[in-house]
Amino acid sequence: MEAHNLLVKIENSIALLTLNRPKQLNALNHQLINNLNQELKKIKTDKNVKSVIITGSGEKAFVAGADIKEFAKFNREEGKSLAKNGQKKLFDFIENFPKPVIAAINGFALGGGLELAMACHIRLASNYAKMGLPEVSLGIIPGYGGTQRLAQLVGKGKALEMITTGRIIDANQALNYRLVNNVFESEDLISKCKELAHQIAKNSSNAISAAIKSINAGFDSSLNGFEVEINSFGSCFGTDDFIEGTSAFLEKRKPNF
Repeated sequence: MEAHNLLVKIENSIALLTLNRPKQLNALNHQLINNLNQELKKIKTDKNVKSVIITGSGEKAFVAGADIKEFAKFNREEGKSLAKNGQKKLFDFIENFPKPVIAAINGFALGGGLELAMACHIRLASNYAKMGLPEVSLGIIPGYGGTQRLAQLVGKGKALEMITTGRIIDANQALNYRLVNNVFESEDLISKCKELAHQIAKNSSNAISAAIKSINAGFDSSLNGFEVEINSFGSCFGTDDFIEGTSAFLEKRKPNF
């Protein structure tokens, strides 16, 4: 078992998770996926944490991909299980996480690394970031939700172009594609992520969780997004946050959630 492959720092209502395999450019392996899953489970029930930032250690990479050594000799069924288990344990788990998860893309985000960033709710990148899904050069395709989330974010045509060519794009192209929300100087990236997290923290955690659920429902073909929104809207009424928010508005003061 690798020691300290995930660094955790919780401060001022923000959980900063740093993937720490710098010699492997923070490549995702089985152990790191498990560690992320376990840490996020703790954060999910921690009332002191209102948002999460995920980044990579070092200056070169967010996550340069999956650890190819782990699956190079897999057969078809093992490959299918790898994708299914990874999606359930980490990528879908992050997408449906009830607290906002921000990807701080500080360098290369390739393959599984870009898939991890796309599973996050918000993506901010450094001006040195590079992104792509080059799996076809290995004879495979993205397996952690990349074919679906990339198309949702940048459109079908650009997703097909990026995946079939395996082309790597820079941060400004990613911003133009709407793959990332914003681009900052590398030295400002984490502070900008924290600034955004603090803005989010001023609002109702209960309402934010309902908003995440409702927005995600619109991209799930098995759900009626409008119906989920109606139910989520209704569930907000009568909560402590609703009472505080409406009272603060009527009393012309800032709410204290």
